[in-house]
Amino acid sequence: MINPVAAWHTEHVYFNQLLGLLKKQVDVFHGGERPNYELMQDIVAYLRDYSDRVHHPREEIAFACLAKRCPDLELALSRLSQEHRVIAHAGEALREQLQAILGGAIIPRAAVEVAAATYLVYYGNHIAKEEEDVLARAAKELTEEDWEAVRTAVPPTRDPLFDGDPEERYRELRRQIALES
Repeated sequence: MINPVAAWHTEHVYFNQLLGLLKKQVDVFHGGERPNYELMQDIVAYLRDYSDRVHHPREEIAFACLAKRCPDLELALSRLSQEHRVIAHAGEALREQLQAILGGAIIPRAAVEVAAATYLVYYGNHIAKEEEDVLARAAKELTEEDWEAVRTAVPPTRDPLFDGDPEERYRELRRQIALES
């Protein structure tokens, strides 16, 4: 059986890789050049589709279990839950802007920069906070019953990017990740 905390951490490593790739494209954009909008859209789409629909719902269950066992973490866990909603909203706003750009719309540069910066800062800080404050406590405090609740929070879902051969739409993204490694 896979160690749930190790799996949680591994997903954070993957998400940070993607955020790093996204930041590089935002830097290209900020420099006045044309970034790879398709790559940016794939990154945000993956993070919205997998992270917001699979990873974060599992975390929500882990947070609830951990809050019961560690009342001193309740406020921090509540903030992290709130950040899930902010990240989802910011990701959707950025995805909509990228889709519009790819569809030929002219979006003000400042609007794209604000959306991307909001997403990158919130997401990066969120992951760091979970890594620093939550994972070790979860490993120590959560029971096998708690982890079973986390595992069953969403139906078993294959990671479309990092689980073996990526889905067709994510092949180029996976290639970019390999080039960066």
